[in-house]
Amino acid sequence: MALGIRKICTFLEETHIEGGKDAPRPLNIIVVAAVIKNPWAGKGFIENLRPAIIEITGPLSEEMTRRLLAQMPAEQIEACGKAAAVGVNGEIEHASAMIHTLRFGNPFRHAIGGTNYLEFANTRNAPGALLSLPMMHKSESGKRSHFLTANFQIADAPHPDEIVIAIAAADGGRPHARIADRFQDIAEMETEAANSTGPD
Repeated sequence: MALGIRKICTFLEETHIEGGKDAPRPLNIIVVAAVIKNPWAGKGFIENLRPAIIEITGPLSEEMTRRLLAQMPAEQIEACGKAAAVGVNGEIEHASAMIHTLRFGNPFRHAIGGTNYLEFANTRNAPGALLSLPMMHKSESGKRSHFLTANFQIADAPHPDEIVIAIAAADGGRPHARIADRFQDIAEMETEAANSTGPD
């Protein structure tokens, strides 16, 4: 099956020092980004996007997941996310169509043992623009230490009639995370509310 892939780029970011302090262990982030021909480019407004979604997204996700796992084994992955950027001649909906489907998300999520939805970004960009891909813990949605962002750019993509599609994974959270998790906030706020409603 022809997926219209022009190139696949893999990025590794390895952080050793954050805030002037050595990380307890290096934080590794992997991004795999595929540059594909926008299947709807030059065809005017397309009402039904499903045929191309069904044809492209599953095989593309499987290939990108295979490449990511070659760089970072599934058992090491703690955070993950996805993103798509359509070229300037495309619709935001074209970017969204490539990643907001279980056909794309499930091969990646299942391969890494994730249970959360994949944090995401979809946008329109010119070639060489800085792209931001948000991540969260693969199974604990309130674990703020794993709210991460992978930044990357491809000098010649997306062309006006292309889409950049990316997945990312990290083997830990921010090196010196020290803000409360969502569940700690909830417990504290419930206690504060209970204490403030006592008898006068």
